[in-house]
Amino acid sequence: MSKHHASSYSHEPQQPQKPNKTLVVGLTGGIGSGKSAASNWFAEQGIDIIDADVIAHEVVAKGSATLRKLQKRFGGWILNDDGSMDRAAVRTHVFTHPEALIELEAITHPAIREAAKSQLAASTSPYVVLSAPLLIEASEAGLANLCQRVLVIDATEETQLDRASQRDEQSIRKIKAIMVNQLDRETRNQHADDVVLNDRDLMGLYEQLEPLHQNYLTLAQQIKYAVD
Repeated sequence: MSKHHASSYSHEPQQPQKPNKTLVVGLTGGIGSGKSAASNWFAEQGIDIIDADVIAHEVVAKGSATLRKLQKRFGGWILNDDGSMDRAAVRTHVFTHPEALIELEAITHPAIREAAKSQLAASTSPYVVLSAPLLIEASEAGLANLCQRVLVIDATEETQLDRASQRDEQSIRKIKAIMVNQLDRETRNQHADDVVLNDRDLMGLYEQLEPLHQNYLTLAQQIKYAVD
């Protein structure tokens, strides 16, 4: 199933910039929806993938400028003995202190966005897929503003729970807690240009991705020629 309409979320005002010659497709979906499987399929077609989760870990790597900023703001308790970030401690702290989450994101999100822009500039594939689990929810690091289209991998709540519990051996309670922090299906799908209902096996997912891939290749060519 594919759904085409204008995205309804609002973008923050941006400074005038040179037109982007590269089509960027934002890929998102709830936990257990199959977003990773879709991302892997696009990669197999030769499409560059920018993974926001990977970047989020890289920008706070041991010795990074962003980690030093976080240490200055929150204190040495955020570090392990080896100087790496104590993710469990930070996660617990921001869960019980909402204002701390805002401060954390104010430091990390600009770094994530700049890293994503650097990877985008280095891309050589016909178009780029920018994968981010919270692309819509939090306008994650402003990454939604880098995308010309948004593709949502959709699944029923029952399917999400089943897949996520098998994949990560997480408890249903923990998975439901994660889902509470994500948009409901209807709202997420309203923000999408394309929606794929991933309620079957992988072949069923791939059959729906193929025509989208062909459409993105066409759109990418149109953007390139329009900018040249």
